[in-house]
Order: sequence, then structure tokens, then C-alpha cells
Amino acid sequence: MSNTNNPAEMLEQINAAITAVLSGGQSYKIGSRSLTRADLSTLQAMRAELEAQITAGQASPLLDRTYVAFFDGR
Repeated sequence: MSNTNNPAEMLEQINAAITAVLSGGQSYKIGSRSLTRADLSTLQAMRAELEAQITAGQASPLLDRTYVAFFDGR
């Protein structure tokens, strides 16, 4: 994985790594050599964090044009 600060690019790489684990398994061995991919739960946690960073950087229309009023007493 390349070292990048762009959350969208990192998210693509994390998703590719998750796909590799899901399609090819966590680890495998050929002869005397073995390969262990990144831990699936760690990748999923990283993906959730990156998705939160991306979402936080975008304006959310959920509470757009919402105002709060505070009435002190009656």
C-alpha cells in the first residue's frame, strides 16, 4: 500500500485489500512459502474510519437550513 494522505485513495486501497482477503482467504501456503494478508477486522475498522473522515469533510443535507431557538422563561 502506498503512503498517501488522500482518504478517498486510501479507501480504494482498503477496499481492494478487503476484496483480496475475502476472495483469496486470510493466508495461504505454497511449498515452503506462506503469505498472510492484513487482518480483515483491522481493514474493516480502517475502512469505517476513512468513510467517517470522508463524510465529515462533506456537507450533510440532513440538518441543512435548521435553526435552534432558546426561549428563556415564559
